[in-house]
Amino acid sequence: MAKYILKRVGHSLLSLFVIVTVTFFLMRLAPGNPFAAEQQVVTPQIQEQLNEAYGLNDPWYEQYFTYVKNVATLDFGESMKYRGRSTNDMIAESFPVSVTLGAASLLFAIGFGVLLGVLSAMYHNKAGDYIATIVAVLGISIPSFVLAGLMQYQLGLQLGWFPISGWKTNMHVILPTLALGLGYMGNIAKMTRSSLLEQNTSEYVKLAKAKGLKKWGVVFKHSLKNALLPVVTYLGPLTAGILTGSFVIENIFAIPGLGRHFVQSINNRDYTLIMGITVFFAIVLLVAVLIVDILYVFLDPRIQLEGDDN
Repeated sequence: MAKYILKRVGHSLLSLFVIVTVTFFLMRLAPGNPFAAEQQVVTPQIQEQLNEAYGLNDPWYEQYFTYVKNVATLDFGESMKYRGRSTNDMIAESFPVSVTLGAASLLFAIGFGVLLGVLSAMYHNKAGDYIATIVAVLGISIPSFVLAGLMQYQLGLQLGWFPISGWKTNMHVILPTLALGLGYMGNIAKMTRSSLLEQNTSEYVKLAKAKGLKKWGVVFKHSLKNALLPVVTYLGPLTAGILTGSFVIENIFAIPGLGRHFVQSINNRDYTLIMGITVFFAIVLLVAVLIVDILYVFLDPRIQLEGDDN
């Protein structure tokens, strides 16, 4: 088990190094510079001083090694657009908002997705199956940004049930959570349904039924655990999708989260903020994938044996 975890940690560190390197060079190849908008209001001398202060006049390899060294100590530098504010402070300020939105969407997607999948499988080819399938397909088919606009108009403006923007009360969380989580809920529902239908035809389920266990007792005591293995595997991509998808949702609902800072940093050509947020999100996603790998070992011990042999 320890060998398996160390191997996964090594893969994560290698992936992080590649992400840091690619992000750095992409930023250097991007057109424009973070002070382009200020060239009309500052003198060339001040422009040169700004470039010197942020190390933009140094050779690329010096900038690269300095950046890698700072990332290793989790120091993402000072924002080039917001003077006097460090990237670390901006992340610390806005990330809790993104975590709240992401966690709410994740719980909604998993909870209702598994519920719909179980109901669909247990009422196979009946009304419950058809209704659950329709809900899942609609969630998958409608993009989150379209769904966000529709809910803002219908549930916010027309009916007045929910606020359409901001982040002040619990009511402000509902619409962004639904917009972000419905698509992933549909995917989880489909995976749970297919996996549970497969488990219901297995020999151990037939044996449990032959012993006199009720239908729902067999599901919750035996087949559901194995049926959730594909869902656990999906948690890594799900976490990535929800975190990156929140960039758009946060802008639509004017939520002061990390995604909003990221979009603004791209418009501002704020190199340090772009790279800092990108690397920070990469760390969060790699940790999430590592946790999923460990959970998968506990759910399916055969993975541990295979990992130890490699």
